[in-house]
Amino acid sequence: MGEYINVVDTFGCDVFNDSVMQARLPGKVYKELKKTIEEGKELSMEIADVVAHEMKEWAIEKGATHYCHWFQPLTGVTAEKHDAFISAPMSNGKVLMSFSGKELIKGEPDASSFPSGGLRATFEARGYTAWDCTSPAFVRHDAAGGTLCIPTAFCSYTGEALDQKTPLLRSMEAINTQALRLIMLFGNKTSKKVLPSVGAEQEYFLIDKQKYLQRKDLIYTGRTLFGAMPPKGQEMDDHYFGNIRQRVAAFMKEVNEECWKLGVTAKTQHNEVAPAQHELAPIFAPVNIAADQNQMMMQILKRVADRHGMHCLLHEKPFAGVNGSGKHNNWSLTTDDGINLLDPGKTPHENIQFLLILTCILKAVDEHADLLREAAADVGNDQRLGGHEAPPAVISVFLGEQLEDVLEQLISTGTATHSKKGSRLETGVKTLPEFMKDATDRNRTSPFAFTGNKFEFRMVGSRDSISGCNVVLNTITAQAFKEACDRLENAADFNQAVHDLIKEYATDHQRIVFNGNGYAPEWAEEAQRRGLPNLPTMVDAIPSLTTDKAVRLFSEFDVFTKSELESRAEIKYENYSKAINIEAKTMIDIATKQIIPAVIKYTSVLADSINSVKTAGEGLVEVSVQMDLLKKTSKLLKSTNSAMSKLSKAVGRIYEYEEGRDRAVYCKEKIVPAMEALREPVDELEMIVDKDMWPMPSYGDMIFEV
Repeated sequence: MGEYINVVDTFGCDVFNDSVMQARLPGKVYKELKKTIEEGKELSMEIADVVAHEMKEWAIEKGATHYCHWFQPLTGVTAEKHDAFISAPMSNGKVLMSFSGKELIKGEPDASSFPSGGLRATFEARGYTAWDCTSPAFVRHDAAGGTLCIPTAFCSYTGEALDQKTPLLRSMEAINTQALRLIMLFGNKTSKKVLPSVGAEQEYFLIDKQKYLQRKDLIYTGRTLFGAMPPKGQEMDDHYFGNIRQRVAAFMKEVNEECWKLGVTAKTQHNEVAPAQHELAPIFAPVNIAADQNQMMMQILKRVADRHGMHCLLHEKPFAGVNGSGKHNNWSLTTDDGINLLDPGKTPHENIQFLLILTCILKAVDEHADLLREAAADVGNDQRLGGHEAPPAVISVFLGEQLEDVLEQLISTGTATHSKKGSRLETGVKTLPEFMKDATDRNRTSPFAFTGNKFEFRMVGSRDSISGCNVVLNTITAQAFKEACDRLENAADFNQAVHDLIKEYATDHQRIVFNGNGYAPEWAEEAQRRGLPNLPTMVDAIPSLTTDKAVRLFSEFDVFTKSELESRAEIKYENYSKAINIEAKTMIDIATKQIIPAVIKYTSVLADSINSVKTAGEGLVEVSVQMDLLKKTSKLLKSTNSAMSKLSKAVGRIYEYEEGRDRAVYCKEKIVPAMEALREPVDELEMIVDKDMWPMPSYGDMIFEV
């Protein structure tokens, strides 16, 4: 049994949060910093110096020797450069520990080696990190000791965003401005800010570290490129919500403690559907803080797993044939005085403000479904989406019976007069308590589902930052709110105008609403009939970033410039090509150095056995079974060698195609099918070759032996 942890005392103990600032900063300095955080006021260098000094003193008390500007470049992971607090030695040979306001507010990491998509030339190295004071600093303890991590944005010398954080902050400003306009029309004079709030559910796999180290494909690519399914997978559904194994429970306990110390509200943990798959979910937070904390959570999962002799896999599809991992992005809009704008209340048909917000969101998602799909585009997600485990690649909105009925009333008559109520749940067991069930069920096949008082965007991949999808959600909703406000602010009769607008939006965008089974083959046909975009792969989705429509949208709200959008598209094409190229070369390496030699050894042993039996039996002993096995193995070996040769040739041609879209399309159309062709005979061989001769741990070894 581990030691008892007092969660109340532990929570946020390594965070420079509001209570720490209030206790340590002079009253005037605290008030000025709060104004900057809450109102976006500029922070003077005089105030910054005081904050920096107290932050440094606090961090040193926590054991920190270094500080870093902690940012999220377009690499898919976080970045940091550590600087010690020490200053130049004094005449007596001693050093002081110092940290200035300038060092707090601004950093200057070399930007030349981070992805820029053409925004920066290789020789142009200067980039800047700028303190995001709305996301609290924290001290991280690891093998490097204590490090004060300061969440920052990262931009180029010429001001372009080179990170995930800057566009997210811009989109938050956009939706705040437009949402305030909207709620003021309905008489709200007290709310001063509207924040997008997010709770991001994180799925992951745990496998034994020693088995991980025997799999080159997992080491190089994060997923298994070969692997036959064991006799038992997830068919029995016995892992989902099942009893958590003690080794995993000990890991989860430490993960929770690490999260709580850093102010991450780790709330829910459980076994997921696939063997060795688990989930960790936090409580809602403002979206920029939620994005930072999700990055912390993924780093904690990796680090703690290593300490427990395990490896955490965050790839969207580490194992073929069992469920992949996603990151459900639960998104809502909340005012600074605690009003959830997506709460329909007990009588949604009477909640006119909610109905306008709801239909604005329907309009936004319908008009920009391609952008929302692109926001979840990832190489690994191509393996996961639509696989009867995750939403299909076609964007639709699930509203449930209650809201769908309200919309149908609005569309057919222009007025909604009633809302379906939840009924009493009848279990048929007298000893069970009675309670009211919700007015509608949930739909796990929907990409964008309304779930009571929030929308759940279920397409995001498990490794991805949640910033991308929330930038899109914030911006497209801001546009819909702006267009509604532009009309309503000039209306002669506000009440009539808002009713007309709700009916118009509900009618014009009802095609995006789908409450049925997203896995059904009929839905793809129905979606095509409705005119909804179907973008099955990352390469298909990337062009959505640079359409005229997208450029107008993001430019209007100063979230992205055209050049920033073009750079992101270029980076995504490059990332796709690089990832596929690495996977293909890894397959060739494994097949050449491990699989083919192992199969040759097996066939040699089999052939020797056949000859030995024939000799011992003087031709009278039956060896047809062995012969059939040898023939089948040899045939599959030949197929493997042929497929490997074709894949090698395809990989050899990759640089004939111009870097960017041309190369990505080539990888999708030529290399990916060649990889699948190589995997097929190898997975068959794994089912035949003696387990002791197979050169790597099997699926069964990894997912059932944690």
